[in-house]
Amino acid sequence: MQQDKHPDYHPVVFRDRAAGYAFLTRSTATSDQTIEWDDGETYPVVDVEISSESHPFYTGRARTVDTEGRVARFERRYGGGSSG
Repeated sequence: MQQDKHPDYHPVVFRDRAAGYAFLTRSTATSDQTIEWDDGETYPVVDVEISSESHPFYTGRARTVDTEGRVARFERRYGGGSSG
């Protein structure tokens, strides 16, 4: 295997600010910020906009699209009969 071809793979903390959730994993991501983790070690921390803790799909707060209402509204607005 050739040396110096792969990026450094190290422990990193990813923190979801919106949900107040953080998890420790391994990644090639880097950061100038650090955080002291539960085990007493200091790790680089990467802030993310959204994670599985705050994403509407995973939390069950996803919007359902009312397609039937859209079709009825379209037919009311533009006429719903078949023209021939």
